[in-house]
Amino acid sequence: MLFSNLSERLQDTLRRLRGKGRLTEKDVDEALREVKLALLEADVNFKVVRIFINRVKERAVGQDVVRSLTPGQMVVKIVHEELTRLMGEKAEKLAVSAQPPTVVLIVGLQGAGKTSTVGKLGGLLKKEGRRPLLVAADIYRPAAIRQLQILGEKAGLPVYSAEGKNPVEIAVGAVARARETNRDYVLIDTAGRLHINEELMGELEEIRQAVNPDEILLVVDAMTGQDAVNVAQSFHEQLALTGLILTKLDSDTRGGAALSIREATGQPIKFVGVGEKMENIEVFHPERLASRILGMGDILSFIEKVESSIKEDQALEMMKRIQKDQFTLEDFLGQLRQMKKLGPLDQLLSMLPGIKPQQLKGVQIDEKEMKHIEAIIQSMTPQERREPQIINASRRRRIARGSGVSVQEVNRLLNQFEQSKKMMKQLANLGKGGLKPRFPF
Repeated sequence: MLFSNLSERLQDTLRRLRGKGRLTEKDVDEALREVKLALLEADVNFKVVRIFINRVKERAVGQDVVRSLTPGQMVVKIVHEELTRLMGEKAEKLAVSAQPPTVVLIVGLQGAGKTSTVGKLGGLLKKEGRRPLLVAADIYRPAAIRQLQILGEKAGLPVYSAEGKNPVEIAVGAVARARETNRDYVLIDTAGRLHINEELMGELEEIRQAVNPDEILLVVDAMTGQDAVNVAQSFHEQLALTGLILTKLDSDTRGGAALSIREATGQPIKFVGVGEKMENIEVFHPERLASRILGMGDILSFIEKVESSIKEDQALEMMKRIQKDQFTLEDFLGQLRQMKKLGPLDQLLSMLPGIKPQQLKGVQIDEKEMKHIEAIIQSMTPQERREPQIINASRRRRIARGSGVSVQEVNRLLNQFEQSKKMMKQLANLGKGGLKPRFPF
């Protein structure tokens, strides 16, 4: 789960505060000491930790908290607001040039995922109705040009390359081609190195002067923590970055880069990579991530993900079935297949309010497990699928034999079904409270 270690520590600490009827300055100091240790263990820059703790303490010992009827909740609110502020407060949009095309220079070290990010960003812009041109300006890594061409084919986007020309000439030629073909964005994939050096920066500076980009976005690997922050600072000093893209955020259990990099560089995180598939890139929403870290959920992102792949009429019908307690094992299997399209299950569930990191440990569905689930459900009679409560011990043994699994696996599936049923009913009831019911539960 995203930032699971940090999230678990912070939630436990703040839960103890919420349980107190009134707070003393000593209570706040002790809680903030735990928060400080959690942030440092998460590889957050120590200067950023100090700034964050000072901001929270200054507000947490103020009169608004002391006089509050629920001081613990006020402190949680302050921590949430300051976490959001640390990461940038609000989502930052990609620049739009007054005279198209908008030129976006994608830079970074080798291995950070620049080429993949160019392809993903192009696909995201296309979904928004834009007409991007992808540019293969990394002439040094043999597979880079072919990789971008393959990504372009998948996204249905043109890729500009020019054999025998240097990166500066390629970038200039790409901008000219974009104007000729009415492309409104030019995404330039540049070469990287294993480390920052004069040759790399010199080439990037030449490209920058030649095409005068509207955006210079640095791609960094979120899992490298403090190294990502140091790399970002170096690139910003020499190229004047306009934004950042964090890759592999889905695999980062600590959170050091995401929580440090905005404060350290002054530049916004504009996008995050959350997987290897083409669609696994998202606009970065600081307030939503802060909510997820503190266990408050991220219902907006949850709904957006589901809306992107679920038809509204199907979602409404499923919601009605759940609210009427008519959700069956066949429905359950259908929903698992839909959820697999949305990405890792633990990431999806972590967006729901009240879900603790420890509850998501081991929560995942791989291809092998999905086949087992399908075999188990298909080994049941139609009545058993509609009314799983009738599945007694002898029926479980028969289902296990028929599906080629153990009785324990059948028991585990039935338990998962009951837990999911309860969770989905809670979500469906949110629709009664005013949320537009577009998710499939």
